[in-house]
Amino acid sequence: MENLAQFFNSPFIPHGHCYLWKPSLVWLHVGSDALIAITYYSIPLLLIYLMLKREDLPFNWIFFLFGSFILFCGTGHLLEIWTLWHPDYWLSGFVKALTAAVSVLTAIELSILIPKILAIPSSAQLETANNSLTAEIKERKETEQSLERSQSQLIAKNQELKKILHELQCAKSHLLQSEKMSSLGQMVAGIAHEINNPVNFIFGNLIHAKIYTQDTLELIGLYQEHYSSPPPEISERTEDIELNFLQTDLPKLLGSMTVGAERIRNIVLALRNFSRVDKAQMEVCDIHRGLDDTLVILGNRLKAKPDRPEIKTIKEYSQIPPIECYPGQLNQVFTNLLSNAIDAIEGNFTPKNSYTLRICSKVVDKDWVEIQITDSGSGIPKQTQSRLFEAFFTTKPIGKGTGLGLSISYQIIAEQHNGIIWCQDAEDGGTQFTIKIPQKQPQEKLKKILAKSAIALELAESAV
Repeated sequence: MENLAQFFNSPFIPHGHCYLWKPSLVWLHVGSDALIAITYYSIPLLLIYLMLKREDLPFNWIFFLFGSFILFCGTGHLLEIWTLWHPDYWLSGFVKALTAAVSVLTAIELSILIPKILAIPSSAQLETANNSLTAEIKERKETEQSLERSQSQLIAKNQELKKILHELQCAKSHLLQSEKMSSLGQMVAGIAHEINNPVNFIFGNLIHAKIYTQDTLELIGLYQEHYSSPPPEISERTEDIELNFLQTDLPKLLGSMTVGAERIRNIVLALRNFSRVDKAQMEVCDIHRGLDDTLVILGNRLKAKPDRPEIKTIKEYSQIPPIECYPGQLNQVFTNLLSNAIDAIEGNFTPKNSYTLRICSKVVDKDWVEIQITDSGSGIPKQTQSRLFEAFFTTKPIGKGTGLGLSISYQIIAEQHNGIIWCQDAEDGGTQFTIKIPQKQPQEKLKKILAKSAIALELAESAV
């Protein structure tokens, strides 16, 4: 104790009397000041760490002032310990002055920032604002979704209206075409009827004319046999008219006239069958007869021409029972397909090409009839095949074709006859159209067809 007292009474503690020269009191102040200094130095480090992690904090520069103030305070406490043994009071005063300046500056800046800090919304206010904003966002999303649904509905309705308009245009064009075909059929039927009477008269009398001519030629032969030396006038007349040639050529002439009359008779019959106007009820008819009548009508296009040889028709008919159908409409389909096939063949002219038109028919799936029409043309590209049955779409040059033939054919087969029609590449090149229709039409389908035809007729009449 004496040694400790001597230590504290030594000149190394210049103001030991302030602590009553008690070592325990001195060490109490030393320990407290040291602990406060360490704490003051740790607080700025924590503030710096906080600012580095949260750069988004507002007024973060105030933390630097707080940190500086606390650092000076910690330094002041360290100097309190230092001055116990070293009387550096000027340094201690200077640090205290800096501490005072920083504290005053911090107080001023804090007083300026307090209104701004108070203006910052509280957590409750932020939560209320957040809830309000969330509700507004939700309402806006619902409104946006409602607008999107409305837009989708409008787009769907617009597409539906476009589809209906397109169907009405197709129905109008179809009905106009059907009316045109009906009028043309009535005209052709009238002409065929008027031609049929004189043709029947000629054809019927040709038989008698052939008999009379044969009898006359036989009688002339008897005269020549029994009167081998006729008078000069008869001999001169015989030479003038070339009786020998006449006797040989006249039967041939009558035979040619018979063939021509038979040809005209078949054409008239084909015209009458082809142009008949369909009734409301379907008819049971021979589909091969419709194909043959169509070929008769298009016979002139199949004949040889100066720029190409004859188009050979290959018919591969199978045993097919009569089917329920609209004969006139099916004939229209056959005409469209065969005409397009002839156009394709003519457009693919080269000396090496074969000019053939193949027609096949057979029964498939027990109660379905399939008809294939194959040409030897250049074929149709894949991207075009998918659009062939669209209304007003055509691959022909401008001014040739209306783009309605295949569209109407599709409607006739699919809608009127509950069948299928499609196009594909032929095995040997060219194009093959296939028609597949049932032998008997369902009664419900017939009712729908009649109802739809009546509605389409009313729409077309109103549109016209």
